[in-house]
Amino acid sequence: MDKIAVTAGALYVIVLLRAGGTFAIGWLAGAGARRSRFSGRVSSAKFQRAERAIQRWGAPVVAVSFLTVGFQTAANFLAGSMRMPLPRYLPALFLGGAAWALIYATAGLGVLEVLGRLFGRHPALGGSAVAVLAAAVCAAVVYRRRRAARSAGAAVAEES
Repeated sequence: MDKIAVTAGALYVIVLLRAGGTFAIGWLAGAGARRSRFSGRVSSAKFQRAERAIQRWGAPVVAVSFLTVGFQTAANFLAGSMRMPLPRYLPALFLGGAAWALIYATAGLGVLEVLGRLFGRHPALGGSAVAVLAAAVCAAVVYRRRRAARSAGAAVAEES
């Protein structure tokens, strides 16, 4: 069997379990919030409108979230906590999960293959490529965190 098909199949199972589990945890958290001291906020008219909008229109957002980095978990959790009906959620999960698995199976295996060849022929160049990639990821994370901290600080300053 083709290694891309096996990898995509394994990734598909993983994403279905992970995203479906996140949805289930969100569902349980939402149920707990409805029974807790936050039930007044959860039953407000504004919250009810948001919940109905997510229940009705959230499926495309869930499906597209699989093509993003860092938003996927939040979208699945929110869909669960806002009680998105399973007939709307499951098709989004299956389609988005399939897209995610195929992208990671093809692009991910491609990158690993290129790095493997690079390490095999030129170990120093391969190590340098991995170091540059790691530095770029670290720089992106630091940049995003600093930007988030500045915007949070600006929001606190506006409230004062």
